[in-house]
Amino acid sequence: MNLRNHIYCLVIGICWLGSCTDDLVPVDYSEINPSIFPKTEADLQAMVNACYYPLRGSWGDGIYSTSERGVMFVSDATTEILHGKYGVQNVASLHNYIPATTEITRFYDDFQNMISRMTLTIDLIEESDVSETLKRSAIAEVRCARGLLAYQLFDFFGPIVIAPIEVLKNPLIEEPLARLSHEETVNFIEADLIAAAEDLPAPAQAEYGRFSKGLAKMVLIRLNLHEKRWDKVIELCNDIIGYNYYTIDNDYVGMWGLEGAKGSREVIWAIPCNYEGTSENQWQLMALPADFSPKGGWGTIQSTWWFFDTFEPQDVRKTLLIDRYTSTDGITYSRSNPGDVMDWGPIPLKMNPDAERTTSLSTVDIVMYRYADVLLSKAEALANIANAGTSEAMELVNIIRQRAKLQPLNAADYASLAAFNDLILTERSHEFWCENGQYRADLIRHGKFVERAREVKQSPYTAEYKQLFPFSLQMISEGKGKFIQNPGYF
Repeated sequence: MNLRNHIYCLVIGICWLGSCTDDLVPVDYSEINPSIFPKTEADLQAMVNACYYPLRGSWGDGIYSTSERGVMFVSDATTEILHGKYGVQNVASLHNYIPATTEITRFYDDFQNMISRMTLTIDLIEESDVSETLKRSAIAEVRCARGLLAYQLFDFFGPIVIAPIEVLKNPLIEEPLARLSHEETVNFIEADLIAAAEDLPAPAQAEYGRFSKGLAKMVLIRLNLHEKRWDKVIELCNDIIGYNYYTIDNDYVGMWGLEGAKGSREVIWAIPCNYEGTSENQWQLMALPADFSPKGGWGTIQSTWWFFDTFEPQDVRKTLLIDRYTSTDGITYSRSNPGDVMDWGPIPLKMNPDAERTTSLSTVDIVMYRYADVLLSKAEALANIANAGTSEAMELVNIIRQRAKLQPLNAADYASLAAFNDLILTERSHEFWCENGQYRADLIRHGKFVERAREVKQSPYTAEYKQLFPFSLQMISEGKGKFIQNPGYF
């Protein structure tokens, strides 16, 4: 059953999970008896689908919304890839976020409690009377969802609260919880994703839009890049390569076509979208100016000319960085005549404009992780272990460049580690712009996050502590001294 057809099951799953207050999620176990529910595979599926729910694209309650309320939009706006002149996009662009910036702090406030819901889901499945085979399969998906969401919040905010099951089962007892340590948070995420990878289906057997071993290990790669554990990155990359399933798609632009992701063996995980809003893709609405022909949007964001100029002229990856268009009133906008729609940079469309779309939404699926990330991650890890650019690492980079219709580079020209890492950072920005927002973490890992904001955005607000987002004032208050704000915020 395709993920986009699970609306009914999602509603059931959410209803039984009940309401939540902050980190604690009350569940009436007198009504949800593990010996009665879940009882069948359909029951389990409803519970599992509920755990996919916060990981979809939705302006209201999906963390991967392609609007200003989603990870990619806000993350890339903190880098040279995107710039916004107003709203949260401007706040993110200038690193001008503070604890009162609810458009930023909401990512923790709105989604951390979903981790607790998933913890309760796992417990309910474990205590149920369904077969062990069904249990293992269901729990693997839930742990992958929990690990992915926990990693996303960890990447944004640093160590997070993970409520123990004993606390969750006693929600009437008020018990403010402290954030885990950095090591504890990493270990929690790692344990979830390793366990999930054991029981999730192999890439060839996974249903499109659902989790697989490949996704669990791809998120583990991101976690280990974050921690600079290069040996583990290489091991995980080799695991994914060893599936002999994924390959580099010859058509880079086509992966963001109307049906491109579905047929691509490069895509590790994509979020299916439709007009009905099961999962929404609003990016054309966000990126396209109102007078864009044949169908415009709100024009809420631009790229930067600085970023555009880092591409080699023939690089196909900048195809949908639109640097010129003729508006519905016949005016041609470009770098030389930018108006107020290209004064900072080109239009960052990335995906097919879906000109026939009948609503503000698009049916183009949201591509989240791709095999190209595996190859570039392995190249970075190889170089950092060797403390120098190597021929093996460069071979991997050149696979990606070849698909982009670029000439191969010589390893000898990037022999120093600094030179190779600069190359990797540039290639990552060109490959993954406006995709899943991971480039913010790449800049941080390479020590360029603050430097780039000053150089490109002339931000007077950026500082090293801005590498992590702040928690809300409400979260700190409710923590009663146990929940500590990130350093630098007051």
